[in-house]
Amino acid sequence: MAIVALSQTSCEKVSPQGVLMAGTAVEDRVKMSELYYKEYLMSSSNNIYVQPNEHGEYNYSFLIGGDSHVTTDPGRMDEMFAIGLENDDLLYCHLGDIADTKPEYYIVLDSLIQKAKEKYVVKYYEIDEYGRWHEKNDPYDFSGSAYDEIRFPFFPVVGNHDLTHNGWAMWSNIFHSSFYEFDVNCGYDENGNQISDHFIFLDTASGTLGKHQVELIEEGLLDGEDNYRYTFVFSHTNIFLPSQLQFASTFPREEAYFLLNQFDKWNVSAIFCGHVHKWDERFFNNVYYVTLDSMSERNSPEPGDYLVRVKIHDQGGYDIERVHMSYVAPKK
Repeated sequence: MAIVALSQTSCEKVSPQGVLMAGTAVEDRVKMSELYYKEYLMSSSNNIYVQPNEHGEYNYSFLIGGDSHVTTDPGRMDEMFAIGLENDDLLYCHLGDIADTKPEYYIVLDSLIQKAKEKYVVKYYEIDEYGRWHEKNDPYDFSGSAYDEIRFPFFPVVGNHDLTHNGWAMWSNIFHSSFYEFDVNCGYDENGNQISDHFIFLDTASGTLGKHQVELIEEGLLDGEDNYRYTFVFSHTNIFLPSQLQFASTFPREEAYFLLNQFDKWNVSAIFCGHVHKWDERFFNNVYYVTLDSMSERNSPEPGDYLVRVKIHDQGGYDIERVHMSYVAPKK
């Protein structure tokens, strides 16, 4: 385990404004995020390093959920973190619409994330006499880290309902950038070359990339630096809808073609989306497209397979499996 410093429309239970479009301009979000990304995230120090197991293998897994729409009851989000911690998942990804856009709900969300980080640090770190935290499984972590320097490995994309009612101010205060990328490094091959997987998170909350984000992609901002073993992309808005009757926004045709072409350039292995609250999976042009159900207890009140786990194998190949959630909201 490595550590890092439509029977229903999509989201219709939250706000009518957010069903088809987000409430904050994509160009402004992307320009704000670009500044943060280039100053704080565009560095190899943000990459994640997998530690070998007792057999010298660099296996790892990551957990994905989406459309949690947290309000005063964060039960499903809490369960997602608990499932990941129990399974030793390397990181957690969220596909947008993380919380309803009221300040009190974001206070609940932020408190939940901080508590999840506390459990994470207690499990994977130990503190020395000087108050520095050292990763238990890293024999080279001599200097340690201050608690605030430890990065809880939770990586969301922004969704349309994260932006309604001026929600961008609350979302960006916690998560900062609406697009970003990083590498997961998994040891070296027989020639001494780093083996890396690439994770790309796009801002698609408005049902469009916007002109500036397209320009940044064309400039190679999210390309990374290495020849990657696998590349995974995370988006709120879907490339493909589960059915022609699905009432939800997707990309304009020209942008969809642009993205399909870009996925080919990035040599993408799999793309994970949310938004429509309906499970769907398909292969197109050698890429695996997965759309997850909503993990919100209001949209999906019964227990079900609302999460996805991706298992990466040291000797090559990966598996994708659905993960069951059991939490049921208390009856009022």
